[in-house]
Formats: sequence, structure tokens, C-alpha cells
Amino acid sequence: MATPLVVSEVAKSFTMHLRGGTLLPIIQDVNFSVKAGECAVLGGPSGAGKSSILKMLFGNYSVDNGQILVNHEGRIIDLAIADPRTVIQVRRNTIGYVSQFLRVVPRVSALDIVAEPLTARGATLEAARARAEELLSALNLPRELWSLPPATFSGGEQQRVNIARGFITDHPILLLDEPTASLDAKNREVVIAMIEEKKKAGVALLGIFHDEDVRERVADRIIDVSGFSARKAA
Repeated sequence: MATPLVVSEVAKSFTMHLRGGTLLPIIQDVNFSVKAGECAVLGGPSGAGKSSILKMLFGNYSVDNGQILVNHEGRIIDLAIADPRTVIQVRRNTIGYVSQFLRVVPRVSALDIVAEPLTARGATLEAARARAEELLSALNLPRELWSLPPATFSGGEQQRVNIARGFITDHPILLLDEPTASLDAKNREVVIAMIEEKKKAGVALLGIFHDEDVRERVADRIIDVSGFSARKAA
């Protein structure tokens, strides 16, 4: 499979335990693929299932049925049925993820939070920190914040730490969940440039961008998620 990511006939529903176990269908018949060097963007109204799709691709949400095929180190892995150990390996080496919100780690500096994905893949702490410094500098995070835990950072500062952490590795697939939502115009330009660099490196990117200007500049293709809605057929 030359294409890094193929999603086929995927469906997802949620069980409403506080409402007697009512089953709430969200999406069905989700079909798309993302090529190397392409930035595909999930479009559609709020609540259409865009974030749910990203979370299924990263293994945070289970899949009711269908396939999520990933080219992982020369093998085809179906994340829809993969065991937890395989999912962790895919996350470490194949699929990166930039969420909207930083998962704050107590007492760990911003620099080491950014460097951690590289050390987890075998890089020395010195090399990982050096690369983390480059990214935090590019994203205009003040140097005096690098040694501090980001729990008290502003939303925009935390998002820049999150972006640096997500972009520090060379994962062949990168998922982006509104990476520019809390950024000012200057740092949005930085992230757009970082996305273009990933595309040139052959990374397959799949993202959500509510900022229309950013979406138009980075998207090679829009995938209309409203076409996958299970509610319209319910």
C-alpha cells in the first residue's frame, strides 16, 4: 500500500449510558485516503464528526466497523482491530497527533515535553532538546518559559508547545486538530510554513482548520464530513 493512510467503511456511534444505554450514531461509511505529501482537510459543520474521525485514526476512539489501514514500517496495520501494544507502536513511529489542548505534565518543563517524542524513539536527550529549542524559538515562545512547566501558560503558549511536540518527529502521518485555533497571525504563519515543510518531506497530513484563511492555504483537498453523517439516515 503506497498510500500511507486508507479509511474504508468506518462507522462510529456512542452509547448514552445516562439515557438508558441509547445508541447515538455519529458517522457511517467513512471512506477516504491521504497520500504522501498531501494535506487533506476535514470540512463540515460543527458536530459533524471531524474530531471523532481524528480520534479514531489515533486510536483514542474505538471503531464500530470498517478499516483504518496504515502503512507502518512496511506492514499494513488495521488500527480498527489492532491490539493496544500495536497502537502504541504506531503512535511512536508512524502517526503523530497535534490536539487542540496540551496535556500538561506536572513538574516537567516545556522543553522536555517537546523533546520527549524524540527521546522515546531513541534520540539522545541532548539532541532532542536541541531540536525542541529550534521549534520553540521558531514558534516565538519566550526562552524564559522553556524551563517552566506549562500549566500556567496562556492558551496560545500551551498550543505552541503542543505544536512543537507534534512536529518534532518525522512521523509519515500527522493528524492536526485545529493547531492554529489559539494563535496570533504571526504564529499562524509559522505553522503554515511548518505544514508546507512536512508536505515537502512527503508526510501525509490530515487536519481540521476552522480558520478559513489557514484552511485555504494548506489544504490540497477538502473531505466533506457531512457526507458521512449517520444522523441524516437515522
